[in-house]
Amino acid sequence: MKAVSFSPGNHCNLKLQKYPIKQPTLANPIHFDNHQNQKPSNKKHHFPSFSIKASKTPQTPLTKYPNTPPLVVVGSANADIYVEIDRLPEEGETISAKTGQTLAGGKGANQAACGAKLSYPTYFVGQVGEDAHGKLITEALKNGGVNLDCVRNLSDVPTGHAVVMLQPDGQNSIIIVGGANMSCWPEKLSDEDLEVVRKAGVVLLQREIPDLVNIQVAKLYKLGGMAMAMGLGFVDLSDIVHQGPGSSTLCGNVEYPFPD
Repeated sequence: MKAVSFSPGNHCNLKLQKYPIKQPTLANPIHFDNHQNQKPSNKKHHFPSFSIKASKTPQTPLTKYPNTPPLVVVGSANADIYVEIDRLPEEGETISAKTGQTLAGGKGANQAACGAKLSYPTYFVGQVGEDAHGKLITEALKNGGVNLDCVRNLSDVPTGHAVVMLQPDGQNSIIIVGGANMSCWPEKLSDEDLEVVRKAGVVLLQREIPDLVNIQVAKLYKLGGMAMAMGLGFVDLSDIVHQGPGSSTLCGNVEYPFPD
């Protein structure tokens, strides 16, 4: 199997302080490459990603903290379609891209991959379509050590995806198709999903899935006293309160809001 790559969010900053931890040697080494701040040049552009060197057979998740309550990420999974262009097209214009690449991404999937990268027990709760993009994402997460028992595969909805138009100066424009991330979620999460959330030590949410899902998880958090954080997508928490029914309930249960 070829190496699989994740597309990171624009603000993925992992800071380990106070207690340095010696990382174990991984059967599948993970390499982080960040090219976001490079100056424009004539060299071939490499899309920002972190790569998981996958073997032909899935590896057993390697966790440094096997008895620790897991990190549970409830959120989105996207196939990020990067195209490298000299400039944005004008209205009605068709232009050619210099290169193109499809990577596993989405805020939720990226968070789960980062947790597993630190050898922490990590579960992902989300939805993908039964298509090539869904297979790309689930294989990447599985080979990265993320537990996928709570991932639903939808037969009649495509996997969420995004088109990222990347210019030479590093600026990008993004178009997102919600797909399975925003469709066909049950009105009530399954008992299995809720049990995984209930046993979590930390829960991460984002706003690339319906608020009704986030609210269920947030209410469960309130009862269990877990640490919960939610990516706001560059929107102030106070602004979200006024965005619709249930928003104030969601915000009232978020302990650690952060921009993503």
